[in-house]
Amino acid sequence: MSDVRERIAHARSIVVKIGSSALTDLGTGLDMDRLDRLTDALEARMRAGSDVIVVSSGAIGAGIAPLGLKKRPTDLATKQAAASVGQLALAHAWGTSFARYGRTVGQVLLTADDISNRAHHANAQRTLDRLRSLGAVGVVNENDTVATNEIRFGDNDRLAALVAHLAGADALVLLSDVDGLYDGDPRKPGPDGRVAQFLSEVNGPEDLDGVIAGSGGALGTGGMASKLAAARLAADGGVPVLLAAAADAAQALGSASVGTVFAARPDRLSSRRFWVRHAADARGQIAIDDGAVAAVVKRRRSLLAAGVIGVRGGFSEGDVVELVDAAGSVYARGVSSYAADDVARMVGRSTSELPEQLRRPVIHADDLVPV
Repeated sequence: MSDVRERIAHARSIVVKIGSSALTDLGTGLDMDRLDRLTDALEARMRAGSDVIVVSSGAIGAGIAPLGLKKRPTDLATKQAAASVGQLALAHAWGTSFARYGRTVGQVLLTADDISNRAHHANAQRTLDRLRSLGAVGVVNENDTVATNEIRFGDNDRLAALVAHLAGADALVLLSDVDGLYDGDPRKPGPDGRVAQFLSEVNGPEDLDGVIAGSGGALGTGGMASKLAAARLAADGGVPVLLAAAADAAQALGSASVGTVFAARPDRLSSRRFWVRHAADARGQIAIDDGAVAAVVKRRRSLLAAGVIGVRGGFSEGDVVELVDAAGSVYARGVSSYAADDVARMVGRSTSELPEQLRRPVIHADDLVPV
């Protein structure tokens, strides 16, 4: 078995994301038999000594049948209505299933704003940590009843990757209706008649050359494209990932001998640097010259006023901004020490030319993350 699979199999803390298709049917809603089998596998992993956080899709899918809908809604209001019914059913189902083992379940509903806002991010982190310390199982879902199209994660695969880092998990397991990553659609041959090949392990971007990933199905918003993006996001943060079929949950959460694994970068990003790079919304841009690009990206230096050539957007002190070159290419993200108006006053000036209150770095090296 590979080192990556060993690391996932023996991880002390894991996040397990379960897709809508693994829990619900379009006509009948929640499938308790399937959910119970998943709970059995999760319980076995917990009894083996791992802390487990569940990221559960299925709220909208669980609300479709009770509301008499024939297909997954496409308009926001009906999605939110279905989620309001389905979230209640989903939380009750998880609670009932885990109660067979004497486990208590705590529901944690998040929006993208809860992750991008640093204070909310820290609150969510504390809640998940406390649930684990009290022996409860945290079940996380996107708060579809209030999330709008503008502030959505997009899918629960990305949410799971963000939660894995937020909670300091040692591994992420993505369970859905696919058994792993293929370099094309395994259900049909390509235009040249070639059959898609299964990829057992992804160790870096070069292993994904030529991979074609599709979008979601009838019940979910994910699909292979979102799973691949989430796996790369988690791996970039230092969290190894296993992508497998929900039907193989016992093996996935046991020996990790099924599915596709994604190796993590060797040096895990700190919680703050991960938040800056992947979770926070950029409120504006600071354009920098070529010398500053080299200093910030290659030598990991702080950004000084002398390297700034322009400001875009109305950001405030403490906001995350993108650092771009003159052509607009993004090189890094960081936490600005000043509001946009102050940075505009500093453009191209040396530190000695600035008033005392503007002599700190525009962005300190500790708050800069290349992208």
